[in-house]
Amino acid sequence: MKTLVTAMAKALVDHPEQVQVNEIDGAQTSIIELRVAETDLRHVIGKEGRTARAMRDIIYAASKKLNRRYHLEIIEPGKNDR
Repeated sequence: MKTLVTAMAKALVDHPEQVQVNEIDGAQTSIIELRVAETDLRHVIGKEGRTARAMRDIIYAASKKLNRRYHLEIIEPGKNDR
């Protein structure tokens, strides 16, 4: 799933080298954190959140085949940095 999110994000942004994807496994659900450059955030979220919603729909469809739940978190640059 991490590979899928990375590929989608890199296809959308102007600075693909700054795309970072982190997968946090839980008992039943995995969280996928996506970080992009501040200037690329608008590309990943899209107008009225449509692009982000479409990415989440694709992840949901792919997760059905894996029998696992995934949740996509788009992290704003400068927030929740570890």
